[in-house]
Amino acid sequence: MTTTEQQPRLWNRNYLKVWTANFMIFFSFMLLTPLLPIYLSETFQTDKEVIGHVLSGYVLMALLSRATSGYIVDNFPRKKVLIISYMLFAAFFAGYIIAGSLVLFAIVRTLHGAPFGATTVANSTVAIDVLHPARRAEGIGYYGLSNNIATAISPSLAIYVYEQWHNFDLLFAMAFAIATVGLIINSTVKVPQRQVVSTKQPLLLDRFFLTKGWSEGVNMVCFAFSYGVLATYLAIYGKEELGITSGTGVFFLLLSIGLILARIHGNPTLRKGRVVYNAALGITISLFGYLLFASFHNEIGYYGAALTIGFGNGHMFPAFQTMFINLASNEKRGTANASLLTSWDVGMGCGILLGGIVAEHYGYRWSFWTALIVNAIGVAMFYLYTRKSFERNKVR
Repeated sequence: MTTTEQQPRLWNRNYLKVWTANFMIFFSFMLLTPLLPIYLSETFQTDKEVIGHVLSGYVLMALLSRATSGYIVDNFPRKKVLIISYMLFAAFFAGYIIAGSLVLFAIVRTLHGAPFGATTVANSTVAIDVLHPARRAEGIGYYGLSNNIATAISPSLAIYVYEQWHNFDLLFAMAFAIATVGLIINSTVKVPQRQVVSTKQPLLLDRFFLTKGWSEGVNMVCFAFSYGVLATYLAIYGKEELGITSGTGVFFLLLSIGLILARIHGNPTLRKGRVVYNAALGITISLFGYLLFASFHNEIGYYGAALTIGFGNGHMFPAFQTMFINLASNEKRGTANASLLTSWDVGMGCGILLGGIVAEHYGYRWSFWTALIVNAIGVAMFYLYTRKSFERNKVR
């Protein structure tokens, strides 16, 4: 047996294209996310609670989209679903430029969540399709690097543009252009032929959410809740309470460095099948990061938490994605991906919404303590139930 046969190629041409297109999705997404609370506050003079309501709509719409996207991806040609959803995702960025009122902006922002949810499900499922089965767990881990690198670069660029030109329309146009490049790249991907699941099957809950992974889903809701609070209110908290006017870009850079280091560190253990170990390590480190952020209201807590949470989430997310995939049969690969991302959306939406309400009535510090408590509940549930449930129910 040759070396090539023993170790199939990981970075094949189609995987590189899908990886790059995913980078474009999250680059355009993160170009706006950290600054939207400031945009709403400055442009429409909205308070913290209203900001939470407006921004949570995007995540909740993505949730509704992902609940059906897994079924659609499994039952229709995946590339066609990917191209249509990606096209809509790119087009909605132009809507922000013409939204001249708070109500219209809220509508555009909320509707934008649907193609975002569908695109991320379709793109990640195609990425798994173009990977050799022997390199799948490792490929899932490296696929997440595209998110991480985008998260490292994009907020810093956004803040630079904001500080230099104070022009949000320029940022919206940049996001549209970057997403369009990703769409063009994905249009050249060759997806392997596969047998489509019969649409005559009864539409049971398991076709939309992987019911065997319900406990993993609850865990992800808790972890995403914490991240939703932090990522959304980070910039405005730093500006108003810590006097950190340009530190958001540095925060996300450190967060991404932690994510990248964790992916590199964690992939060898994922390749060996130590999925539960990676997940446990990641959630424990992340919990400490949220404790650091909630406890120390200074630059040490602010930046130290970024690196710590990044390193923890970098271990946690690919491990949980592999757990969902390992709980599903091959024909439910899209449903497994959708279940993971749906759970994340539920948590993000709740975190953005409730974080804004708590911040409006009790201040940002209590929002971050709430994030810590919810995260701790997820960690406790994983150790007490989820890890044993996964070992019982995994199919590979």
